[in-house]
Amino acid sequence: MKISEIYKEDKPTLSLEVFPPKTSEVFDKVSSAVNEVADLKPDFMSVTYGAAGSTRKYTTAIASDIEKKGETALAHLTCVNASEEKIKDQLDSLKAAGVENILALRGDLPEGVESTDEWIYKHASELIPVIKKYGDFCIGCACYPEKHPESADMRADIEGIKMKVDAGCEFLTTQMFFDNDLFYNYMYKLRESGVSTPVTAGIMPVTRANQMARIIKLSQAFVPRRYVAILDRYGDKPEALKQAAIAYATDQIIDLLANGIEHIHIYTMNKADVAEKIMANLSDIIPSCADKGR
Repeated sequence: MKISEIYKEDKPTLSLEVFPPKTSEVFDKVSSAVNEVADLKPDFMSVTYGAAGSTRKYTTAIASDIEKKGETALAHLTCVNASEEKIKDQLDSLKAAGVENILALRGDLPEGVESTDEWIYKHASELIPVIKKYGDFCIGCACYPEKHPESADMRADIEGIKMKVDAGCEFLTTQMFFDNDLFYNYMYKLRESGVSTPVTAGIMPVTRANQMARIIKLSQAFVPRRYVAILDRYGDKPEALKQAAIAYATDQIIDLLANGIEHIHIYTMNKADVAEKIMANLSDIIPSCADKGR
C-alpha cells in the first residue's frame, strides 16, 4: 500500500524504522529482529540504506520480507555518487520485491569526501525525477527541524525542502529531535513557506549513552537539559536508561499528538521490545497501537 493512501485515512499513524545487516553473516540475526518489529504491525516500516549504497541488496531483501508479511515497507534510496543505471537497477529490484514506497535521500558523505561536485546527482530533489521515471512509487523525503548541518541557514534549508516537494515528494519525515518546541517552530516556518505536504515527526528513544554522542556528531541535534540529566544519571545503568528513554519518547509523542501532529515515526534501531513498550503506552491514544504485539 502506498503511504500517501495511508495518510489520507485521516487518523494518527505510527511507523517504525529498521536497518538491514551490513554482511551476510548476520543477515539471519537482523532479519529475525526485523520480523519481531513487523509483528507489532505498525502502519508501515522504514528500511535504511547503508552509506554509499553499501547495504542495498539487504535493504531490498528486508523490504521484500516485510511486504511478504503483509506489512508496508518504505525503502530508503540514496544518490551518493550514483549513476542513473545503478539507481534504475535498485528500483527494478524494489519493484520486483513488491515495494511501492521510497524515501529519497542524498545520503551521508562517505568517509574522506567533502564535496559532491563530481556526483551526477547532488541532492534528493535531483533523485526524485529518476525514481518517477522508472516506476510508480510513492516518494518521501527527509527534513530537518534544526536545519541540515550543511545548510547555510533555515531559509536555505526550507528552500531545499520546497525543491523536493516541487519535484514530487509526497510526504516528509523529520530527522530525530528531542525538543518538541523546535519541531513546532519548524512546522510554522514550513507552512508559512507554502509547504503543505504531510510531515511525520521522527522520535528516537536513546537507550545507550554512547548513542547520543554519535547522534550529536551526525545531526547536531539539540539535547535539552532534561535529557542530559537522564543520560548523566542513568548512562551506566542500561535497563534504567532504557526505561527512561521509553518514557521520554512516549512523553514527546503524546505532546505531539495533543498538539495536532498526526504522524509519528520511531527510530527503533531494530529493538522490538522498545517499540512494543512505547506502543503499549499509546494504546488508548493511537488506535492502531491497541492490541499489537507478539
